[in-house]
Amino acid sequence: MNFWDRYRKKLKKLSRKETPPKIDNSLDHKLDTNIDKLKKELGESSDLVVRHFELGEEFCVAAAVVYMSGLVDEKKVNNFVAESLKVEDSLKKVPYPQKSMFDIVKSRALSVNKVVVAAEWDKFLLSVLNGETAILVDGSNEAITANTKGGETRDVSEPSTQLVIRGPKVSFTESIGTNVALIRRYIKSPNLRFETLQVGSITKTDVAIMYLKGTANEKVLREVKKRLNKIEVEDIFESGNIEQYIQDNAFTPFPTIYNSERPDAVVGNLLEGRIALIVDGTPFVLVVPAIFIQFFQSPSDYYQNYLIGSFLRLLRIISYIISILTPSLYVALTTFHPQMIPTSLLISLAAQHEGVPFPVVVEVLIMEFTFEIIREAGLRMPRAVGQAVSIVGALVLGQAAVQAGIVSPTTIIVVAFTGIASFATPSYNIAVAPRLLRFLMMILAAAFGLYGVFVALFILIAHLTSLRSFGIPYLSPFAPFILSDLKDTLIRQPLWSLVLRPRLINQQNVKRQERGKKPSPPEKHEDN
Repeated sequence: MNFWDRYRKKLKKLSRKETPPKIDNSLDHKLDTNIDKLKKELGESSDLVVRHFELGEEFCVAAAVVYMSGLVDEKKVNNFVAESLKVEDSLKKVPYPQKSMFDIVKSRALSVNKVVVAAEWDKFLLSVLNGETAILVDGSNEAITANTKGGETRDVSEPSTQLVIRGPKVSFTESIGTNVALIRRYIKSPNLRFETLQVGSITKTDVAIMYLKGTANEKVLREVKKRLNKIEVEDIFESGNIEQYIQDNAFTPFPTIYNSERPDAVVGNLLEGRIALIVDGTPFVLVVPAIFIQFFQSPSDYYQNYLIGSFLRLLRIISYIISILTPSLYVALTTFHPQMIPTSLLISLAAQHEGVPFPVVVEVLIMEFTFEIIREAGLRMPRAVGQAVSIVGALVLGQAAVQAGIVSPTTIIVVAFTGIASFATPSYNIAVAPRLLRFLMMILAAAFGLYGVFVALFILIAHLTSLRSFGIPYLSPFAPFILSDLKDTLIRQPLWSLVLRPRLINQQNVKRQERGKKPSPPEKHEDN
């Protein structure tokens, strides 16, 4: 019985919820205590700047301005301090110096843009580490913080990954404020909404959600906020980190979230009802939801004649198919189905392959692997020599391999043609997928011929059909088939005929514009 009594007492003790001790998170009334605590938490960091002042004549009230030297704009700091600590002569003598002096400084500081009063220590510390300037007054347990972010940032420049012949030569930067301003220059509407949250328990990275109120899908918007709030990590450095945490399916080589460094491309997606995620510290903005055909659309398609834009878009799609299927079809035809090759071409291929010691699939795998090494090396080398080394390396290695009898000239042509076709895709994310799929399809082609190629192609299409991007089918408007949304997919119809927004993306404000009128030729005037 004594054993059971002790056992019951032990269970009650374990099941009893212990209330954690309450931690005081407020600022202290004493200025020196707050300054000492700040220096201690930052480890006496040398970039912490503390400037002491005395306010008033009869009652000298101590005050201090605190900021991180490398994160602020010195001009903004000086303006903020000058406006906040400029106390009029009539208010220098006050009956309650400490309390009234803080109120006076606060009223003066409110004239400066983006001023917040922080009463919690965590909020005050985060403001200082985020590039803001804080004013502390002795006798007050509150701090006045202002947005004085600055420091060295990159200027707005021309895009480096999404180049166009005709269109704006502007790209996003690493500053979230600059990126938001670039978008607002295009959309001058009060319906453009901007919400900010912080992700990362240590980095506290700012992530902005931008959308058009009344146009964006409310269900998708709630899902975006839900997934962002579920991210529990210490560090977020780039939008690619956010992308990996919020995407629907991680086990796919195809991107289900669109990213762009061009403001006009992001604005076009916002107007269609999509949602943009701007991450501080990166020039690439995420756009959700995304569909497969969206990655083949270039902003230049809409800046020129629709016939030319449609032709170029079809050319990109065909190039993408070539980059996936060409090596595997070459292996399958030469290994299993030579009867499908014209006789004269077959004799030429056989003569070229006469002195090569490897089968065709080994030739193609060797050259594809070599081409990938050259491409990756060209990206990592300094810009001045990277392109030259890539071109010279490919030419020298290809010529040397043919002369040494390791590969045939036709294999070099097939691999080079495939590599060039892969560069025609305007989005880098979608262009990476064929680089992985080619190797798998070549192995299946070497094992089963055309049967293996078509089985792999069938599995690939089924996989694409199963993908979702925030609940939107990845292959829409082809699967499910939506006839009205086909006007801006494989080809682009004239702008005046694009009346409706994508139906699955936007379900509230479907109508984009009134039905446009086809331009008519000018009237002919009779000569007198």
